[in-house]
Amino acid sequence: MDTFASAYLAASGRSALASVAFVVVGLVLVGGLIFAFRLGFRIRRQEPAPPRPHEQPRMPASGPTHESSSREPNEMPRAADGERLTPHELRPTGSRDRAEASRPRWDEGTGGSFGSGGPGAH
Repeated sequence: MDTFASAYLAASGRSALASVAFVVVGLVLVGGLIFAFRLGFRIRRQEPAPPRPHEQPRMPASGPTHESSSREPNEMPRAADGERLTPHELRPTGSRDRAEASRPRWDEGTGGSFGSGGPGAH
């Protein structure tokens, strides 16, 4: 045998081993996926079923509820001497009850939302 033929046979042996390794790894991965699917299926069967239509919440007999109060954001305090405020100098942020009870409404003739296609307020 010449050198080329022996090198070719040695390379083909390594490639056969690599092919077998790929097949084994592929089978292990497929087996793991099947195991995970079956385990998930068993766990899902043990969970309670989703609520049926007659178990869903219903609208009250008095009809849809309405807003009882309107909220507005607290004002951000400003430092008197122009320096910034530190976190412990700020009061709790959030919102408070609105002084006027009516909700703000959109201007007549506008859609009221960004990108509504209307002319907007000019």
